[in-house]
Amino acid sequence: MSNTDSFIEEVTDELRRDQLSRMIRKYGWIAILLVVLLVGGAAINEIRKARAASAAQAFGDAILSSLLKNDPQARAAALRSVEAQGDQAAILAVLQANEELNAKDAKAAAASLSQIAVDATQPTIYRHLAEFKLILIQGDALPPAERLTRLESLAAPGAPFRLLAEEQMALAEINAGKNQAAMTRLQAILADGEVTADLRRRVSQLIVALGGELEPA
Repeated sequence: MSNTDSFIEEVTDELRRDQLSRMIRKYGWIAILLVVLLVGGAAINEIRKARAASAAQAFGDAILSSLLKNDPQARAAALRSVEAQGDQAAILAVLQANEELNAKDAKAAAASLSQIAVDATQPTIYRHLAEFKLILIQGDALPPAERLTRLESLAAPGAPFRLLAEEQMALAEINAGKNQAAMTRLQAILADGEVTADLRRRVSQLIVALGGELEPA
């Protein structure tokens, strides 16, 4: 019986090896394909990362080179020649507008910011920043009512420049002769947990200028 059992085990093992061999011949190409796809995918991902890093470095170098020019007009002109897409285009537009303002070209600065402010493909923070700076550039040329309307969306809960927009809304209300509304808004800014030290100082000065009183710290 022992020899018989041994013979059966040997036959069984041989059958298993034969079945495994047939399966490898039949389906082995799938495993090879998977390995190729995994290795190829990893290589493509690394290439993409390298290209993205190279493009980001080239963009940064172009920005730095532009900002090292001697005067605002030259810096603005150099920035206009830099190619950018997506988030980089928004960053570039803001930098370009700053230099155009330094060069006393408010019209050009407004045009640069307007492109980003109305571009729905840009992240909210860049669109809001462009719109906020655009409102500041236009200044008193905007009627207080229009200024307030445009600032409302920037002052919405969770907006990145909410408190700064609230400050500008208070100034617009002062310009419109609505001092009490401005005072209420300024007090709310002071009570906000996210108010910065600089903003707190400016708001406190406005409250005092309007004849209000500051609560003890």
